[in-house]
Amino acid sequence: MSLKSLTLAAAAVISFSTPVFADSKIMIEDAYARVASKAAKAGAAFLIINNMGDSDDRLIGVSSDVSVRTELHTHKDMGDGVMKMMHVEEGFAIPAGGAHALERGGDHLMFMGLNGPLAHGDVVNVVLTFENAGEMKLEIPVDLERKAAHGDGHHGGHKDDGHKGHGDMEHGKKDDHAHH
Repeated sequence: MSLKSLTLAAAAVISFSTPVFADSKIMIEDAYARVASKAAKAGAAFLIINNMGDSDDRLIGVSSDVSVRTELHTHKDMGDGVMKMMHVEEGFAIPAGGAHALERGGDHLMFMGLNGPLAHGDVVNVVLTFENAGEMKLEIPVDLERKAAHGDGHHGGHKDDGHKGHGDMEHGKKDDHAHH
């Protein structure tokens, strides 16, 4: 690893050890991005959105210069153990005083048509758009070593479901494996 890469990786770790706030109401924690392989044409980002305000908000958009298209996505059970990824046009509700986790196998940020490969330690620039809080700029580290669960367990229901990152999957096609 070059000194530049090491310095960038260290700066990313330091900068993400503290939560990011937008409009003093929205706090972002535990953000990371990943791809399934070096040759992936798509990638995803995961994070926890906390609404510290006293009114509901909604994540309604996302953009990034890392890909041709960046969208809010989710996995939907199509029955028979088939999971399909799909764009969520209405966005994700963030309840007042609550949180919404974007995690593997569920809601996530999707980067389609990557402009180049993403390596461990790289940083992805993302702009989240909230209905009330407005725009929030984030620098999300690429973490290719992270296990499927977030690890700290403070949001319950997290489990390693064996789902690999979906950077190589085509949208609208069947997932290669079933989720239970």
